[in-house]
Amino acid sequence: MRPVVIASCLLLLAPITDSWWASGSAVILDPRMVCKKNRRGRGRLAQICRNETGLLKEISRGVTLGATECAHQFRHRRWNCTTQRRSMRKILMRDTRETGFVNAITAAGVAFAITRACTAGSLLECSCEKGIPKSRRGRQPILPPSPVPTDRWQWGGCSDNVRFGLKKSREFMDSRYRKRSDIKTLIKLHNHNAGRLAIKNNMKVECKCHGVSGSCTLRTCWWRMPTFREVGDILRDRFEGAAKVIASNDGDNFLPESTSIKPPGKKDIIYSEESPDFCNPNIKTGSLGTQGRQCNITSAGTDSCDQLCCRRGYAQATVKETENCKCEFKWCCEVLCKTCYVKREIQTCK
Repeated sequence: MRPVVIASCLLLLAPITDSWWASGSAVILDPRMVCKKNRRGRGRLAQICRNETGLLKEISRGVTLGATECAHQFRHRRWNCTTQRRSMRKILMRDTRETGFVNAITAAGVAFAITRACTAGSLLECSCEKGIPKSRRGRQPILPPSPVPTDRWQWGGCSDNVRFGLKKSREFMDSRYRKRSDIKTLIKLHNHNAGRLAIKNNMKVECKCHGVSGSCTLRTCWWRMPTFREVGDILRDRFEGAAKVIASNDGDNFLPESTSIKPPGKKDIIYSEESPDFCNPNIKTGSLGTQGRQCNITSAGTDSCDQLCCRRGYAQATVKETENCKCEFKWCCEVLCKTCYVKREIQTCK
């Protein structure tokens, strides 16, 4: 597991105060470092740190999962969710929509990894849900199409225990902030929950047919999480429509910045600060700039040379690459290929 990836997102697990940042970044390298500061304390976070070491491993996997998905979703944008530690730290000290996405995808990653571990039976604290999932009792599920028409089905198999994953994600990521009500904390907790809801609200039913000669006289169905790529796609869409908010007069809530904007729902990503343009390096904002980034001259999207290079122009070069070619099947059973050199034009931002 790469420490730099964990470092980037575990910033979310520590209070954002000037004194904390001045104390150094050692605490963000691993959840166990967070636990060293909380093991002797009280509350659920301290209990997890003392008694649930297996859970900490899944939390680390979840943080890495979130960081990897963030890099995938933003790979063609000016801000590409870099794992460069100093840059990410500056991003997370602010309250932009990028910060909101990182908070959401990390909380989702932790919940997803824990739930997956429950289903796999690799955590002592939990297991999959057998029979009727508690979250679906009294509610008629939407079943996938059956290969053979049938109305007979029953809950069975091993449903994902998403309730446990969501609960543990809340306990580990939110408990340190529950007693605070400043606008940054309210937004952080909201975006954590939005990330988890991207899993909870998009659970699916999977079924298996039973019967003689594929007759499918009965279907056994279970409850399954969406893939994490689907979760990332959902949260990227939430990022695109993120709502800017301000603190309310009571100090315990937030409001849309403009009265003409619809109040954000629980599943929406929110923020309170405008993002930098990320065109040029800036130590204060954490922007690394886009100089040297490869762009796409034929694209009209965020990876176009016009957009990615911030209209500074681009340099074009020819690179030589290798690929397999002239492949032949040799009986039996081998495929033999030659190595060919091909030239490719690339564009990089000035």
